[in-house]
Amino acid sequence: MDEKEKRMTAYHEAGHAIVGKLVPEHDPVYKVSIMPRGRALGVTMFLPERDQYSASKQKLDSMISSLYGGRIAEEVVFGWEQVSTGASNDIERATELARNMVTKWGLSQRLGPLSYSEEEGEVFLGRSVTQHKTVAEETSHTIDEEIRSFIDRNYERAERLLKENIDILHAMASALMKYETIDKFQIEDLMARKPVRDPQGWDDKPPHGDVKVDEVKGKDDKKTEKSIGQTAEQG
Repeated sequence: MDEKEKRMTAYHEAGHAIVGKLVPEHDPVYKVSIMPRGRALGVTMFLPERDQYSASKQKLDSMISSLYGGRIAEEVVFGWEQVSTGASNDIERATELARNMVTKWGLSQRLGPLSYSEEEGEVFLGRSVTQHKTVAEETSHTIDEEIRSFIDRNYERAERLLKENIDILHAMASALMKYETIDKFQIEDLMARKPVRDPQGWDDKPPHGDVKVDEVKGKDDKKTEKSIGQTAEQG
């Protein structure tokens, strides 16, 4: 990957990590890397603190917000015309989450605690309503509006958080350009706007010293790894 693509990836992954750190009930961020893995140019990894068998609406909303953090970071820093295709999987996963919240998990107040889809995800309200085409069309339209509402609300939250913490975004991208991979301790330094500690064994000291937030402007156990590439990886 060339320098331009590497820098874009650094901002993309930093966007995931920062939003994930700031929204409630999100699994902790424990590693961010811009070293290519398979087809992914970078990855943000989350590690759940305990085994989880269900999730609250608040947690699911937070996951949607962090999934959009990468794309939003690209747009905020590089402009709309430079937004890349790197968020395609993030968009698919966020849309699937929002759709399940509305049609399977009863988390839309407007539609209520009903299941609006069969296993194939194509028929709303079960077979009986397919006989009443007008109702099905109206319900389908409402479902689309609700999915859009869930996405828009979380997209706007992620955008606000990144704009409010643009200095951290620049600093984290700079740290990723320097180290390629940062761990939870360096992430904590960045989020606290402190100088970033070097990784253990790092001896390549840059001529300008440590990365600081205010210096970078304008520019197998049972707790399985989570990144927003699987349930817990974001690429």
